[in-house]
Amino acid sequence: MTVALMWEARAADGRGAELLAWAREQRLPHPPMRRETFRAPQDRVLVITWWDAEFDADLPELPDPDGGLVTRAVHRWRFEAVDPD
Repeated sequence: MTVALMWEARAADGRGAELLAWAREQRLPHPPMRRETFRAPQDRVLVITWWDAEFDADLPELPDPDGGLVTRAVHRWRFEAVDPD
């Protein structure tokens, strides 16, 4: 089974580039099958990692950045890949 973990945060005013750099520097204890990093308006950063694991497996996730770097709590979601129609 493939599980995707999504991590999304919004940077404090004027700190979008710093949050993006912080997210790109974060290393997990073991590498996922795939990892992609995105940015969006309002200085939002999204990281998606894909894992060959069961849905409820204990998987490493990006930590929360220091409080001053973000404007709100980090959002996290977990998704299970499904077969195409």
